[in-house]
Formats: sequence, C-alpha cells, structure tokens
Amino acid sequence: MTDPEDPIRLFLLSALADGKSKAPQELARAFHAGRAKPSDPPDAWRRYLTAIRQQALSLARLDELEFLRKGKPVTPDEIKGVIRIRRKGGAAGG
Repeated sequence: MTDPEDPIRLFLLSALADGKSKAPQELARAFHAGRAKPSDPPDAWRRYLTAIRQQALSLARLDELEFLRKGKPVTPDEIKGVIRIRRKGGAAGG
C-alpha cells in the first residue's frame, strides 16, 4: 500500500475535492506549477504524469476516485485511451 502522506496523493484528493473531473495532464501541470523552477523546460510537468496516474489508480482501487472514459465511469482494469479523473460520487463533466 502507498503512503497516505504522499504529496501527490494529498494533492489529488485536494485538487479533485470540487467534484469536477480533470485530465491527468491537467493535474500533473497543476502539481508541477507549485514546484516549478525558472530553469525548468516548458514540459517539465511530464515528469509527474506517471506518478499522478499511479496514485489515482491506487485511490480508485480504494474507491476514493474514479476514472471516466467518454463521460462514463470505468473500473481501474478498463482504463485505456483518453480518461478523466474525479472524486467518487462527483458530478459528471468538468
């Protein structure tokens, strides 16, 4: 099991607290924005994308987040293609 105090895990829960769905890329950009250095290249946010997806997957398996594909919830095992993430029980769209 992952560390409940993991900064990415805490960020995801906070960033998705509004109930809206967000793309993993959007979340990675927002996470990086709080840590960006002036010398970072424009695509430096990509270094966080895998960790964002992994933590979201972990939280989905704990039934705290859900993945959406074409606006419909999918199980963590059905994730492929373009997805969005939201807190469980959140409003559709975003």
